[in-house]
Amino acid sequence: MAAEIERKFLLKGDAWKNAAESSSRLQQGYLSTSAKATVRIRIFDDERAVLTLKGAPIGLTRPEFEYEVPLDDARQMMTLSFPNIVEKRRYKVPFGEHLWEIDVFEGHHAGLVLAEVEMETEEDIVILPDWVGEEVTDDDRYANASLSRTPGVPE
Repeated sequence: MAAEIERKFLLKGDAWKNAAESSSRLQQGYLSTSAKATVRIRIFDDERAVLTLKGAPIGLTRPEFEYEVPLDDARQMMTLSFPNIVEKRRYKVPFGEHLWEIDVFEGHHAGLVLAEVEMETEEDIVILPDWVGEEVTDDDRYANASLSRTPGVPE
């Protein structure tokens, strides 16, 4: 089974910017956000797209299935997801043994910046950079699917 194991954090500062290797603009629309499963269409830099299905998490792990889709199909699916759309720029930042993804949100969520780190197992030891702040892995307000339903920055 395909799985995603990740932790999510707020940031305290922008020192991560100096280490960023690359970035992409992401537009993601949510076609379904039930407790059982989330279905998302994501467009990268208006060049390629993936359809993702995620199951309910158990601990830090949740089932995840991702499939490339034609860009024109993705654009049509994006219109089906309106208004449940999240826009952000994602930066790739290596630190320690992990590759961090820093999401700088745009549009309705401008001002929100989150860091995510994906792990191989739940037991992975993750060294936290000094620019990482409060962990919000278990705070549903910071889940992208939740953000897609609620404009603004969570308080």
